[in-house]
Amino acid sequence: MNEALSPSAPEAVARPLTFLSPKATSARPPQCWSVAGIQALLDQPFLDLLWQAQAVHRQHWPAGDIELATLLSVKTGGCPENCGYCPQSAQFDTGVAAQKLLPLDEVLAAARAARNAGATRFCMGAAWRAPKERDIEKMAERIAAVKALGLETCATLGMLTPTQAQALKASGLDYYNHNLDTAPEYYQDVVSTRQYQDRLDTLQAVRGAGVKVCCGGIIGMGEAPAHRAGLLAQLANLDPYPESVPINSLVPVPGTPLADSEPIDPLDFVRVIAVARITMPRARVRLSAGRQQLGDAVQALCFLAGANSIFYGDQLLVTGNPEAQDDERLLARLGLRPTATGLTTAAAAV
Repeated sequence: MNEALSPSAPEAVARPLTFLSPKATSARPPQCWSVAGIQALLDQPFLDLLWQAQAVHRQHWPAGDIELATLLSVKTGGCPENCGYCPQSAQFDTGVAAQKLLPLDEVLAAARAARNAGATRFCMGAAWRAPKERDIEKMAERIAAVKALGLETCATLGMLTPTQAQALKASGLDYYNHNLDTAPEYYQDVVSTRQYQDRLDTLQAVRGAGVKVCCGGIIGMGEAPAHRAGLLAQLANLDPYPESVPINSLVPVPGTPLADSEPIDPLDFVRVIAVARITMPRARVRLSAGRQQLGDAVQALCFLAGANSIFYGDQLLVTGNPEAQDDERLLARLGLRPTATGLTTAAAAV
């Protein structure tokens, strides 16, 4: 059985659980997850699934540890893509105006504020389909400056070439975010201006440059349960799987094609978190967009299911997020401890 799926059972458990592993559900090597195998995990009784996910989580992560990451939109709106969930698309009337790249001093001010509030990772997002070389040069300057503050750096800028990924790595980029969004067979229902392979090619370019991968998806876009299993299979079978896995709950935005999407059962969202933890045991599984709609109780279940990272701050690109004080109160109530910053004295003074 996969080492991540054979935890010692807590003494309080009254009956043994049958842990599902890739080997048990597929003839392929244990590191490969079939869609059917992941669907079997998702279909387990809810409490059994959470118990398994928490057991896997404690094998690989300190109890109570949670990473705080902050996301800043450094270039908002005007994107030529037609992602059906995105208010920054130029093809939809959402009230989001196209803006230029934020000046370096504004980015640094936001990064200092995030660091002082306890964030350890700072992610910069730009609404580009694919950045131009001049964009890469400007972002490299911003990445280097944020890195000098002692923060981990992350960027999400659209599709990259291998050369661009190498330039960002040289500037001090730690992570690159490029989500797969959904299963490959459902992707064209959400986006038609690019192909799924385009996403995979960018991830390959990022890996080739030695940058860590932040890659997840969005739940609640009208997908079938099989599509959720398909997304998780794609993520878990990346070689290696992402170091960070952001799981978003769709925030419907008026003017986008998915504005009228039916909300999913919150417990189904928790199931996705749990299976992400089981199939990618060493990844940071991050609660991302949609936390406001989840509420405290469902977020607590997500942490029990193995989530150990959140986007921290009152804004995610152009959608809302719980206020920092609310997050601090919730984490304190749950006994969760933010990851130590590890800042040097010199960096902290910048």
